[in-house]
Amino acid sequence: MRGVVVLGTSAVVLAACTGSGDGGGQAARSGGATQGAPGGASATPGGSAPSPTPTQDALAKAKVQAAQYDYDGAIATLTKDGGDAAKGQLAEVQAAKAKAVKWADNATIPHLFYHTLAVDPAKAFTKGSEGVGFSQYMATVDEFTAQIAEMHRRGFVLVHPQRIAKKGPDGVMRYQPILLPPGKKPVVLSLDDVSYYEYMTGKGFATALVKKDDGRVVNTYTDASGKTVEGSFDSPPILDEFVRQHPDFAYHGDKGSIALTGYNGVLGYRTSERKYGATPATRDAQAKAKVVADALKANGWNFASHSWGHINMTRSGVGLIKADAGRWDREVRPIVGDTDELVFPFGADVSDVKPYTDANPKVAFLHGTQKFDYFFGVDATSPHWVQLGRSTLRQARINVDGLSMQRALDGKTSAVRQFFDVRATIDPKRPLPVPSIGGPTAGG
Repeated sequence: MRGVVVLGTSAVVLAACTGSGDGGGQAARSGGATQGAPGGASATPGGSAPSPTPTQDALAKAKVQAAQYDYDGAIATLTKDGGDAAKGQLAEVQAAKAKAVKWADNATIPHLFYHTLAVDPAKAFTKGSEGVGFSQYMATVDEFTAQIAEMHRRGFVLVHPQRIAKKGPDGVMRYQPILLPPGKKPVVLSLDDVSYYEYMTGKGFATALVKKDDGRVVNTYTDASGKTVEGSFDSPPILDEFVRQHPDFAYHGDKGSIALTGYNGVLGYRTSERKYGATPATRDAQAKAKVVADALKANGWNFASHSWGHINMTRSGVGLIKADAGRWDREVRPIVGDTDELVFPFGADVSDVKPYTDANPKVAFLHGTQKFDYFFGVDATSPHWVQLGRSTLRQARINVDGLSMQRALDGKTSAVRQFFDVRATIDPKRPLPVPSIGGPTAGG
């Protein structure tokens, strides 16, 4: 890991996981209950639960749609059903829609991001240079869990970047209406490096994401005894479970964008043929990773490119950027599908704050050839920064990690304060103070 100064509207710092090779970088709570028939009797003579009726299905679906502010979707669901119960619920949805208001200014929507979460701070945040780096650039499972809960209490609602603006048939990017109840506030979330890099193995982090038979995605994690267990040990399954309990936290079901490199594979699977060879094991890893990626997308997640090798695009020439993009296209895109989002490694943008133009050869390639329309740098000092171009949207992200939390604790400028109270949500197992950039960091 390295602390890197990047372009932005003011002093900008990004924490990133980096390593070596081809410009490459390195950077449990689930469950539920069901209720049976009264007295423990079977719901039907055969002992199976009764099948839901079309009306029950419609009411349940519309309830979630309305809770997630998809009023038109809920209205369509209930209108199609047409039953008396549906008509009663329809009136409630129409009343809720009438009270909702359009978000006033999409240029004020913030964007925050996390790296992979530390499950065991004692193993992750050690005194060596690597552990110091982890403490600087990672949040913990307990911190993330507490912070999203407080964001929800403060009225934040997760939206995808495509809700902020999208291109019309004429190719022009325009702001889109976001309809929310008064007091609700949109925010974008992204996650970097959800690849569970080799260098993190055995150091207090999850090892992979896996799909369960019911469609849920959970983590694998090797605990202190050496036993591999499944549970919610990183942001995707933790947030999925939270939204199941609080559907109003996700606008139309939106969760966040998962920004992936490819040099160590993706999602905990060693999928890179360049690194691991075109072997049966690699092909099996690719197939398993695609199952997980498809499940994540079905659960409201987007994917973004984070480059294949975690390269610095400010410093890299067009030739290296093109070569790296080719590797991502060959090794990551077939697993996660097409994406129009690019999350700059290190937050290192290909331009300063001036609007993008095709006169910039890096922009011409990334936007014109690679078809990225949404570009994300880093600025942890401003509450928000959005730039609407003719056919692009740029947004600065706010890092949530040990560095930004320590700044808040020290009373310094820190944009994370708008989302949660750091002192109330910081993990008591985290060593404090978190060393500032300039000291030893993980990854060299």
